[in-house]
Amino acid sequence: MTALTLGFDLLLAAGLIWLGWQALFLTRRFAAVVHLMAFNLLMALVWVRLEAPDIALAEAAIGAGVTGALLLTALGRLPSTAAVGSHPQRWHRYWRYPAVFAACIGAGWLAWGVQRLPRPGLAAEVTAELDATGVSHAVTAVLLNIRALDTLLEVAVMLGAVMLVWSLGPALRPFAPATALPGLPALSRLLHPLFLLVPTYLLWRGAHAPGGAFPAGAVLGAGGILLLLVERIGWMQQPRFKPLLRLLLVAGLALFLAVGLGGLLLTGTFLAIPQALAKPAILAVEVATALSIALMLMALYLYGEPGR
Repeated sequence: MTALTLGFDLLLAAGLIWLGWQALFLTRRFAAVVHLMAFNLLMALVWVRLEAPDIALAEAAIGAGVTGALLLTALGRLPSTAAVGSHPQRWHRYWRYPAVFAACIGAGWLAWGVQRLPRPGLAAEVTAELDATGVSHAVTAVLLNIRALDTLLEVAVMLGAVMLVWSLGPALRPFAPATALPGLPALSRLLHPLFLLVPTYLLWRGAHAPGGAFPAGAVLGAGGILLLLVERIGWMQQPRFKPLLRLLLVAGLALFLAVGLGGLLLTGTFLAIPQALAKPAILAVEVATALSIALMLMALYLYGEPGR
């Protein structure tokens, strides 16, 4: 590591600390949301420095895009006095320094845990089993073959979050569209091809390089939320399409479970895919999971407010 790269990494770390502090303790809520979005964009750059471009894309799409849209939309629903927040609350001031102290303790504990991890990890073991997984990239092999149950549960947790949000009120209604924002419709038309091309590339790349269903679904979901803001996906807001939306939301998890049960019938082990069928099965699961993740993110945004 040269002095220039070390200095750049230290600058990134300092920027993350400063943006995180501003996002937590600024009294003006709009400024706090903007700092949080900037924090997530800078965190995406950190993932690029760690040679994980797929995670960087997911960080930017979910952290800055989806989360930022949710927070800004919620902020627009608050009364003007609450949105400004000119006077900090007492508990906000009193708990500031204990929260920072607890964060430092947690960071120190994580650093201690990282130092105790085995070196150089399990790379050799994964590489030895790579030929039998049906893919040539170690991360995809771990996520959808060696540790497929973890990935299955992650998709189930996301679907459970959608169900929980939808159960907040007796009648959920969509967020108000943001068509009043100048230039947003033109921006959506300009970026729409990219939001289709990039997820497709990430899905194709996932078999042999960083990529796969989760970053592809995150980018596609962020593009979908941009289209929702300008009311270009009207069918999701119509009651007669609610059964179709529910079916598409569970499609990824259902196909994942079907592959797992098929492996149980063919090999006697749940999620154990025969080597001859591994590649097409993983590809089908990747595509269905990416589409389901994108729709989950859009549904969390679109139906995230209890009905009145």
